[in-house]
Amino acid sequence: MMLTDRHNERLKNLGITDVDIDACRLPAYEEATDLINCGKDLFGRPLRMTDITLQNWQHMFASAKQSNITLQIVSAYRSIDYQCDLIQRKLASGRSIDDILQVNAIPGYSEHHTGRALDITTPGAEPLEESFELTDAFAWLVDHAAAFNFAMSYPKSNNLGIAYEPWHWACASR
Repeated sequence: MMLTDRHNERLKNLGITDVDIDACRLPAYEEATDLINCGKDLFGRPLRMTDITLQNWQHMFASAKQSNITLQIVSAYRSIDYQCDLIQRKLASGRSIDDILQVNAIPGYSEHHTGRALDITTPGAEPLEESFELTDAFAWLVDHAAAFNFAMSYPKSNNLGIAYEPWHWACASR
């Protein structure tokens, strides 16, 4: 995947160097173009994903509900521009680019660009925190998500250079 000149310029402005990109162990992802509007996420932002991801999510959500488990979507599709803005906000809060890149993919390398990745939480859990692994929802996902073509992308001790994210699940179906 080739980033546009504008995106490459944005990466430079964020302090993301060619060394960072060369060291990235994540694959590059094209931005999905076949997205479905799916309502709102946990924070009231527009929620979009691919049609097959939505179908699998709906089946998984319904099955979890039958087990008295409530799943909520924190985030789904993110454009390269949104990923740049997310990193910019973290830089503005005083975080270093090296720290940010431990938990956020370089724009162009985020699985969220595909429209198949979902960040998931449950009521009472702080979104996007490792403590999600202590919830019944996480235990249910570990036991059942594969039946709906979802897998945790960044398990403990992964070799992708991204911190453990028990909330980040991606649909393998295309």
